Amino acid sequence: MSISGALNNALTGLTAATRAAEVVSSNLSNIMTDGYGRREISQSPRVTGSTGGVQVNGVNRLVDPALLSDRRFASSDYSNTDTTAAFLGRVETLLGTPEDEYSLSSRIASFETSIVAAASRPESTERLDEVVLRAGNVAETIKGISDGLQDMRREVDTEIADTVDRLNISLEQVRDLNVRISSAQHQGKETASLEDLRQSVIDTIAELIPVREVPRDRGAVALFTPGGAILVDSSAAELSFTASNVIMPHMTIENGLLSGLEINGRAVRTDSERSPIAGGKLGALFEIRDEIATDMQAQIDAVARDLVERFEDPTLDATRALGDPGLFTDQGAAFVTTDEIGLAGRLQINAAVDPSVGGGSWRIRDGLGAAAPGSVGDASLLQDLSATMSALRTPSSGGFGSAARSSSGLASSLLSSVGFDRQIKETQMTFASTQFNELKTMELQNGVDSDYEMQRLMLIEQAYAANARMIETVDELMQNLLRL
Repeated sequence: MSISGALNNALTGLTAATRAAEVVSSNLSNIMTDGYGRREISQSPRVTGSTGGVQVNGVNRLVDPALLSDRRFASSDYSNTDTTAAFLGRVETLLGTPEDEYSLSSRIASFETSIVAAASRPESTERLDEVVLRAGNVAETIKGISDGLQDMRREVDTEIADTVDRLNISLEQVRDLNVRISSAQHQGKETASLEDLRQSVIDTIAELIPVREVPRDRGAVALFTPGGAILVDSSAAELSFTASNVIMPHMTIENGLLSGLEINGRAVRTDSERSPIAGGKLGALFEIRDEIATDMQAQIDAVARDLVERFEDPTLDATRALGDPGLFTDQGAAFVTTDEIGLAGRLQINAAVDPSVGGGSWRIRDGLGAAAPGSVGDASLLQDLSATMSALRTPSSGGFGSAARSSSGLASSLLSSVGFDRQIKETQMTFASTQFNELKTMELQNGVDSDYEMQRLMLIEQAYAANARMIETVDELMQNLLRL
């Protein structure tokens, strides 16, 4: 080997060692950075004429695409179940637990207790007032639950709009990064940092909508949902959604009063069964707004209907004309079965017994249609009211099944149903969280290993020293030749 050849080999070796040290340094400094793909230098022998050496071909970014895909789907599943479980937890808090004095169950129990107390002393105005007060508390609690559900639907509707905006921004970022990566590769530049950034953006998208990443030419990628929607492929899809300022119980996506989702101007299904965006946070938000919350509204409406119908029974109060409202009313009017949606939000006690609007609590004892107080010692109607509350009836609606229940039993069934659904979702969330964390751990294990990188750094240092020694030796030889 000639002196010039040896010098060239050593110089290319120094260059490769320096570049390798930079790559190792980058790996170690980003060991805790999410989305960072471990780098390795790619090099090969260089033969140009009579000279040799080593050639740096580039830097390879090492990522397991199958593991990355699985982790993204697990992230979508976790985000979906976490969002739903959190909503059901809020609903359960809204209903309250039996030991909570402001819960629906406690309010109904207090109402029943007040009727029994009034029946034991029908002449006591204070006890009759207490019955009216407790009945009003029941109506207010049911109305509060209904209003709370609609407020949460409105919050979810607003969150859908925010999520759609985030998705549009992220999808456009992926498209822009595709263009930059393709351009950089065409110019022979390194793209690992851009690919890291794109991976982080896609990870964010995966929390909102499940995505499959498909490689395209020159380092670009396309994104599809498992349901077949195209999100990114040469261009970014545009998602459209219009939030509502006010949401009422009768407003649904089916009757066109709530906005659905459009992709590139084309409406797509958002139900939990066959939606192309099912899974992820966005799918959970649509499921909450259009399915879970509406089912909950139907159940609380069924509880309200049960109360109204118990006290509208024509055999209960002979003083009340046929068709007149009972103790619980639909905004002061008798209940109409075709207008059940939103009944819970309209529930009121009959003005005839409410002293605050000119009524008299004595009508609880003497009848809603009574023109004047009757015998103060007659507790027969109060006893019938108590029996009405404890009577077993099969709910006419709400999906409670065919089992007959008392009024308090129906409220307990509602709370149990919500609690059961929440526990199921929390179990699913725990499984999804465990799966996500395990896949994340596996991904990290395939990432930067500080021990391995330090070993590589030692080898690079040795290679650098060897090449430097070679240059030093060549220099000594050249000096000796020049002195001859």
